[in-house]
Amino acid sequence: MPDPGRLMLGEKMKGNSGLMVGHVFSYESLVHAVAGAAGSVTAMTIFYPLDTARLRLQVDEKMKAQSTPKILAKIIKEEGLAAVYRSWFSVISSLCCSNFVYFYTFNTLKAVWVKGQASTNGKDLVMGFISGVVNVLVTTPLWVVNTRLKLQGSNLRNDDIRQTDYKGILDAVTQIVRNEGAPALWSSTFPSLLLVFNPAIQFMFYEGLKRQLMRGRTELFSLEVFIIGAIAKAIATTVTYPLQTVQSLLRFGQQRMGPENRMLGSLRSVIYLLSQRVKRQGFMGLYKGLEAKLLQTVLTSALMFLIYEKITGFIFRIMGVMPRLGD
Repeated sequence: MPDPGRLMLGEKMKGNSGLMVGHVFSYESLVHAVAGAAGSVTAMTIFYPLDTARLRLQVDEKMKAQSTPKILAKIIKEEGLAAVYRSWFSVISSLCCSNFVYFYTFNTLKAVWVKGQASTNGKDLVMGFISGVVNVLVTTPLWVVNTRLKLQGSNLRNDDIRQTDYKGILDAVTQIVRNEGAPALWSSTFPSLLLVFNPAIQFMFYEGLKRQLMRGRTELFSLEVFIIGAIAKAIATTVTYPLQTVQSLLRFGQQRMGPENRMLGSLRSVIYLLSQRVKRQGFMGLYKGLEAKLLQTVLTSALMFLIYEKITGFIFRIMGVMPRLGD
């Protein structure tokens, strides 16, 4: 005769398993993921030229550090207006996939861990870190490809850089695998994993500020969402910017270096690139392009969160779904 206790335990485990699967494949997580992706694509498209200026300053050591408008004016004068939007489709495609993965993972973890209770800064940081790791492992090849495509055909002043000749995303992947091996597609994985603290810090501050403002209220004003999104991203970007420079250099991967330094994103190569940047340009060389990055990433992030909040709120209202407590 079956043990009633075991039957009850089995049904409970089965129920918990079903609940877990329900959280992983939930409608709410999908809405958050789609809204996050849509918000990031719209915001990046608007501020894309600022990202072009940032990347050029990070990779081309011989380009003089100037204000962002002057850098953009120089690029347009030398290469034409289209140059500041070079490889837009590749970047937007990667960004869409990246933010979909990140927002989906973050909100799934929130559903599983927070379980209808108010979240905390510590939980937000951990969930942001885990979401970042998942995102890096899944989407790094896309970012390696679009970084190269974005710089292809650019008037780079650094003689140590080789030019590439890719016809598109698939051709770039094929050539990289054939000429450099498949691991090259994950060449910036190590600094990217370190940089998961960037969105983790960003989400921790954003969610924390949002909870403070939401006390006794059901919705934030658009300006409030924009401001806290900007503050959160500004803090995260300033803290992690030197690693972002190394990440860009490793993704580009066309610097002529000796065999002893052609490492695929290891700790040794990160230290080497940081030390070389300081040796050649001083400590402030680690922050070359920060102005353009802050302009781009802060405005993009603020607008992304604004669009994200509006889309999720709109969909939940028309579908008659109440978002989870702590969202």
